[in-house]
Amino acid sequence: MTGPSPVVAIDGPGGSGKSAIAGALGERLGLLHVDTGAMYRAVACAALERGVPFEEGEGLRRFLGGLDIQYGRGGRLVAIDGKDLTDAIRTPRATRASSVAAGLPSVRRRLVALQRALPGGRPCVMEGRDIGTVVFPDAFCKFFVTAPPEERARRRLAQLRRDGGGGATLEGVLRAQRERDRLDEGRAASPLRRAPDAVAVDTGGIPLGEAVERVAREVAGRARAAGVDLPGPHRP
Repeated sequence: MTGPSPVVAIDGPGGSGKSAIAGALGERLGLLHVDTGAMYRAVACAALERGVPFEEGEGLRRFLGGLDIQYGRGGRLVAIDGKDLTDAIRTPRATRASSVAAGLPSVRRRLVALQRALPGGRPCVMEGRDIGTVVFPDAFCKFFVTAPPEERARRRLAQLRRDGGGGATLEGVLRAQRERDRLDEGRAASPLRRAPDAVAVDTGGIPLGEAVERVAREVAGRARAAGVDLPGPHRP
């Protein structure tokens, strides 16, 4: 009989703060941080560039079968087939395309297999929308991060403006967010939902540091209970 997977699973919708928490937690504990959303975005970008249709079929299967995805530490995607897509995956176009690609069963099968292999049996922090329910349902520690819709939209708007999206508006971001949530929650393959044993974390109105402290304390307690050996604070 094997024990739980040594994975901290952090799920939640876009703009909830899960990426900030996952990144800070990975740095604090010296763990690999895997942003699975970056993988879906990268696959969508590569498919757009090559004219691969976002529909199940032979074209998509060939594309996925020959895909070489390189993923680096720190939660950042390095490249697909040797091409660095770190910046390209954060555009509004990539966001829209990744929502469609993530709903395709063949895409999810390919990436879930990669995500399960990435930690190599070592402790890690993995964030996404189906980590605690599908990718690592036996994770020793699970969180579901949320925030009020308006706050999530304001965070996304601030990010877009930092990235040069000066024409974005709060109303437009809210509309796009509602559509993304609808797609994530309504898809047949691995819909966004809270795992029954996931700890709920509402980041609305609290500083990031406070949320990270709460999550870190929970992780430490559950690691002791599950016999998971965490490496401790990261030291270069």
